[in-house]
Amino acid sequence: MQRVRVHPGAVEDRKGRHGPHSSLRRNGTELIQRYREVAAEFPRVDLPPLETAYWLIKPRSLVRGTWDEAKEAASWLGEQLAEYAPRFASEAQRDTTQLARLVNSAAERLESGADVSLGFYLERPAYLSLALVTCSPNRSRPELPCPVR
Repeated sequence: MQRVRVHPGAVEDRKGRHGPHSSLRRNGTELIQRYREVAAEFPRVDLPPLETAYWLIKPRSLVRGTWDEAKEAASWLGEQLAEYAPRFASEAQRDTTQLARLVNSAAERLESGADVSLGFYLERPAYLSLALVTCSPNRSRPELPCPVR
């Protein structure tokens, strides 16, 4: 028979005053509270969302531009990539041919109504997140309004 070690704080004694899950309940309550705090803050901060369409719930102040044509938005993306490429942690990601492919691919995806989300580690402990989100309406989240018209 295999024995399982229980976290020492989880059980006070064998009389059952505190069951094996009491610390889990306490930690679960703290976790739920922290989740609620983060969820309340999320729409106001520039932290990238897990789903690109959720950029649409962020404040207008975080919008860097609005374009009517996919090629114009992809051009902006190309400018951002050119500006930050010298700082990319990976030398392979600095390759101008690869960056041009990313821009062309972004234009095609935007033209089809899809969102574009790219991320790059920079040489310093930093991460560059770039996102282009369609909102006329957004294909994956049509209920989210466009923040800037």
